[in-house]
Amino acid sequence: MCLPIPVNTCISFSGPAQNQMQVLSGYGLHHQNYIASSGHYSQGPGKMTSLPLDTQCGDYYSALYTVPTQNVTVNTVNQQPGAQQMYSRGPPASHIVGSTLGSFQGAASSASHLHTSASQPYSSFVNHYNSPAMYSANSSVASQGFPSTCGHYAVSTVSNAAYPSVSYPSLPAGDTYGQMFTSQSAPTIRPVKDNSFSGQNTAISHPLPLPHPPSQQHQQQQSLSGYNTLTWSAPGLPSTQDNLIRNHTGSLAVANNNPTITDSLSCPVMQNVQPPKSSPVVSTVLSGSSSTRTPPTANHPVEPVTSVTQPSELLQQKGMQYGEYVNNQASSAPTPLSSTSDDEEEEEEDEEAGVDSSSTTSSASPMPNSYDALEGGSYPDMLSSSASSPAPDPAPEPDPASAPAPVSAAAPVIPQPSKMAKPFGYGYPTLQPGYQNTTAPLTSGVQPSNPVYSGFQQYPQQYPGVNQLSSSLGGLSLQSSPQPESLRPVNLTQERNILPMTPVWAPVPNLNADLKKLNCSPDSFRCTLTNIPQTQALLNKAKLPLGLLLHPFRDLTQLPVITSNTIVRCRSCRTYINPFVSFIDQRRWKCNLCYRVNDVPEEFMYNPLTRSYGEPHKRPEVQNSTVEFIASSDYMLRPPQPAVYLFVLDVSHNAVEAGYLTILCQSLLENLDKLPGDSRTRIGFMTFDSTIHFYNLQEGLSQPQMLIVSDIDDVFLPTPDSLLVNLYESKELIKDLLNALPNMFTNTRETHSALGPALQAAFKLMSPTGGRVSVFQTQLPSLGAGLLQSREDPNQRSSTKVVQHLGPATDFYKKLALDCSGQQTAVDLFLLSSQYSDLASLACMSKYSAGCIYYYPSFHYTHNPSQAEKLQKDLKRYLTRKIGFEAVMRIRCTKGLSMHTFHGNFFVRSTDLLSLANINPDAGFAVQLSIEESLTDTSLVCFQTALLYTSSKGERRIRVHTLCLPVVSSLADVYAGVDVQAAICLLANMAVDRSISSSLSDARDALVNAVVDSLSAYGSTLSNLQHSALMAPSSLKLFPLYVLALLKQKAFRTGTSTRLDDRVYAMCQIKSQPLVHLMRMIHPNLYRIDRLTDEGAIHVNDRVVPQPPLQKLSAEKLTREGAFLMDCGSVFYIWVGKGCDNNFIEDVLGYPNFASVPQKMTHLPELDTLSSERARSFITWLRDSRPLSPILHIVKDESPAKAEFFQHLIEDRTEAAFSYYEFLLHVQQQICK
Repeated sequence: MCLPIPVNTCISFSGPAQNQMQVLSGYGLHHQNYIASSGHYSQGPGKMTSLPLDTQCGDYYSALYTVPTQNVTVNTVNQQPGAQQMYSRGPPASHIVGSTLGSFQGAASSASHLHTSASQPYSSFVNHYNSPAMYSANSSVASQGFPSTCGHYAVSTVSNAAYPSVSYPSLPAGDTYGQMFTSQSAPTIRPVKDNSFSGQNTAISHPLPLPHPPSQQHQQQQSLSGYNTLTWSAPGLPSTQDNLIRNHTGSLAVANNNPTITDSLSCPVMQNVQPPKSSPVVSTVLSGSSSTRTPPTANHPVEPVTSVTQPSELLQQKGMQYGEYVNNQASSAPTPLSSTSDDEEEEEEDEEAGVDSSSTTSSASPMPNSYDALEGGSYPDMLSSSASSPAPDPAPEPDPASAPAPVSAAAPVIPQPSKMAKPFGYGYPTLQPGYQNTTAPLTSGVQPSNPVYSGFQQYPQQYPGVNQLSSSLGGLSLQSSPQPESLRPVNLTQERNILPMTPVWAPVPNLNADLKKLNCSPDSFRCTLTNIPQTQALLNKAKLPLGLLLHPFRDLTQLPVITSNTIVRCRSCRTYINPFVSFIDQRRWKCNLCYRVNDVPEEFMYNPLTRSYGEPHKRPEVQNSTVEFIASSDYMLRPPQPAVYLFVLDVSHNAVEAGYLTILCQSLLENLDKLPGDSRTRIGFMTFDSTIHFYNLQEGLSQPQMLIVSDIDDVFLPTPDSLLVNLYESKELIKDLLNALPNMFTNTRETHSALGPALQAAFKLMSPTGGRVSVFQTQLPSLGAGLLQSREDPNQRSSTKVVQHLGPATDFYKKLALDCSGQQTAVDLFLLSSQYSDLASLACMSKYSAGCIYYYPSFHYTHNPSQAEKLQKDLKRYLTRKIGFEAVMRIRCTKGLSMHTFHGNFFVRSTDLLSLANINPDAGFAVQLSIEESLTDTSLVCFQTALLYTSSKGERRIRVHTLCLPVVSSLADVYAGVDVQAAICLLANMAVDRSISSSLSDARDALVNAVVDSLSAYGSTLSNLQHSALMAPSSLKLFPLYVLALLKQKAFRTGTSTRLDDRVYAMCQIKSQPLVHLMRMIHPNLYRIDRLTDEGAIHVNDRVVPQPPLQKLSAEKLTREGAFLMDCGSVFYIWVGKGCDNNFIEDVLGYPNFASVPQKMTHLPELDTLSSERARSFITWLRDSRPLSPILHIVKDESPAKAEFFQHLIEDRTEAAFSYYEFLLHVQQQICK
């Protein structure tokens, strides 16, 4: 225990304390029926062993997947520090080699491989080896794509200090993106043919976008960003119970007609942690709002839409999309604690909770055992008696989610499905519930599996339902009409200027005009193919990747926020009602994903906008493809936790020399009151070098108190109740600490870094509540658990052969991240290092806990002022942006489609459920899709993502995005709908995985083969006259250019000196950035800025922003008489030619001539000239369009710094890479082989 100690002494702990740690003050124990989520993680299968292929490029994209299996296990590669790591694949296994028990087992990865029974395009990267399936990272075989390297491994488990009775399956140290899934049964695995990749709300002012075509204005409603949300509340109508029996069982655990029966185990987590032994103590007493910035979102113009004459009833509904809503801050209106909790598992809570399709928010259920039971299925204790595990002890009062709801006398009872759902792990189905064979409702008179319903025409709709458009769209074929521009053949070797002069917008799906208006914004949700192939065979023939790119939590200016007693969802697949459902009549609607007919709840019959009854099709849920629901207590597993922020700071000699503490403490002081949260917000601080320093900031102390723990091998919390304190109650002590920290360690000579033990202590401190841990690190960890040794050979930075050590050296950080994820804690890493710090190992801490990674190479407060300024601006955004806690995200798709691989920073909890301890507006995700069943019975498919989270204000919210796309049956239609930017971003994610699991050369080969195969497949559709040229459809004309840009990007380039940490960070960015920012990183934009005019300018607030045309990335576009701006996403370059006009240099740069401009210039001065105003306005507009502040470098012609600028001119040849024209010739040569 801590005793009062005189000032300037410190309390030092060399061993653990005897007393038992208590729950933090102010937070009582949970209800007696509450059982905390266990720390178990489920393990899933790796990819099956590849079979040799018969052709080099023939089946590049196709790959077979087995049913998701549950007990495939992995070896942990035991390595000594510094040992080189091999990435090898074990021999093929014909059966499961072991099993691991747990309430929800396994560990997930940022690229999880889900196995399905259908062929997958791009399911894995190309494997063209005619040899046994045993590969290593150092293989010199010239692959034609991405060979599959994830095989079957033997199980090894590791114990967890926080959960002594729990075992965790270990992953191979090199399998950074290895993945596990919930399950306990072991079905036989079929051999698989594995081919390659042919197969806060923060108030942000956004600059205006580029001009849009007139017919695209509706898209701007979807391009949202900021605080202003639109909330409506249904009046207190008498709530009637849904006349359908509650679906206790959730979903059938069936895959390929093979039921998967699993045990549902309950394993509560210990709430109190027994600290280790006590030890002597030394103590020390320490002496002692700007507006938030938000990036504008891109607006995507749409092709003109033919006007459609509408009946008067429909015309009256125009403009009502947001009519009569109450303007409200999206996350500022607190709701009762019993009904809010924003960071839980978004769909996990909502689907697995057993809440029926029209869940009533007024009734609360006893807490389920696990977060797994919330998003869309059944609780473990609600399963039928056929489950292998008994239900938990019955609660004194019945669980509303486990008992049938009262049946309305006005409607007949709907029978339950004949097959009851078996639990899958902790309540997750093998397949989505919508894929089950469910019994049709007796009232429907039709089979729910039928995608097209005839009759029932008596009920009017404002917009045609998805299934009612089948007759008009069923014969959709772009070949039967005049050839669209997207199919115009382009001779790539002859057409020099393929890059448009304006930004490349997302293609508009070929939908009915009304559906186009309702569709989700491409800024939030887009698909690589806007025309979905009807069959997997057609997709394989096209040789194109099929997947989704998501930006689910982005800042929105307008967001319909719905407060209602009823959240209407499909009773079978748990889809949220959306604009693309069909209303059969006034009382029934048909799901657009599984085609089940559902009843319309009584409350949903009332339209609060028109104050009329009987108009469910006019409700905002059915008028907007992006909505946010205020969720009920049914979507919570525990009372909403406060926002908790812990800062873990490196204070070793390196850190003090770098000077980051001054910037951090100043930023915290400036933004302390802007941290997202409410009156319960809590904050804490830890520092570390060779020891760990805690800070007692408990209210009542006159000064902060430092507590030092020197025993880093057995870390404990000296005073658990006083280390995380209420922000507002202890604000003065916090300010005193922040003012003192920069000078406290000025004279330190401690060079060691005990990062691992500090993270272990942070995990213990945050476990009771969860929250966000912000770690600042400046060097390689050198003491205690998780210590690392340098693995980089500077002489190999320019190697054109094997690039080693892209994976982690130890699995310590991954295991700790999984523990953190289980306790709803995310870890954000700020790496400010001038030397190698093994980011490949440290990044696992953020990847698997849904955190973020920030990297500042060569950081120094005085020697590198541009990095210091960037850190300051990034911190302002980081500290004030919107945040969601305890989140889960589930992606659903139309029956016949399935997901098999996810990309991003998260933990995969089941086949379609991502666990996100934190969610932020800057996080992007990607998912690969396959076509399991033919889509011949439908003309449209839909995708829906639902993000369940707890806001910083303590509200439980569900943000839902729904995307609708047409189905086509011809190869030409598939090519016509390619979204080339989405495709290249998905391929980039896949290439990162291949680089780590196999080798960088394999990843590069697979990217080239992706171009070769797609253009070869397209060429096969052309006439003989065009066969000799390298032809591409207009929709794919930028594909080779983007792939070449990707090959020259830091993550994948060879032959150019690239630091290992720089390369790894580029890969981390690819895996976690949304598309709009990732594209700037892959293919920069080049503008000429010495001749800016107001012609075509846009107006942003009171500012005129010039819009110069885009230039191709080639030195031939540069002129010594000009000045050019290159936007690379995170960095800007202004290249000034030697003969640049002196008037521009003086008016914009502030120097009389070229010779007087300094070599290192990072700012544009504010000069009172028209040229200066235009240049600064344009650069500011670009800066405001991204979350993190770019660094500006002004590069003089013939200066040494120009080499880095010229590296981004991707169309030009370098010593180690093709020019664009040479690359096209290489592709053409490969096609002709």
